[in-house]
Amino acid sequence: MTRPLIRAALPADVAAIVALLADDPLGATRERPGDPRYAAAYAEIAADPNQVLAVAEAGGEVVGTLQLTFTPGLSRLGALRATVEGVRVRADQRGSGLGQELVEWAIERSRARGAALVQLTTDSTRADAHRFYERLGFTASHVGMKLPLD
Repeated sequence: MTRPLIRAALPADVAAIVALLADDPLGATRERPGDPRYAAAYAEIAADPNQVLAVAEAGGEVVGTLQLTFTPGLSRLGALRATVEGVRVRADQRGSGLGQELVEWAIERSRARGAALVQLTTDSTRADAHRFYERLGFTASHVGMKLPLD
């Protein structure tokens, strides 16, 4: 089997990415496929050199995605941090190793960019995701908090 190509997302990929984000119990409650705000968000992401929206493509179809954000900071001696978000794999590709491939791709891009660490958050209800990230070497070292503004 040919491994999917991991590449930067294109405007034509936005609908498929949103479909991936919406295809789980949490995403189904917060995503709205077809909403025009996604195109505007894509344009902003694509214009920002500290953002990488990536897709995994197989057979001409988007089968996975993630977003990688680089944040410069003063802490840790001015370290650059990389944050992985929105990791999703299409249902028929889960268990194939694609999620690991996507995260390892992000780690390598982070290393190449000079990041001192890679961080991520995952919803506290996603026990399978917690095991997945721990298997890849991530540790639950911090408590994440959010404040919705809408």
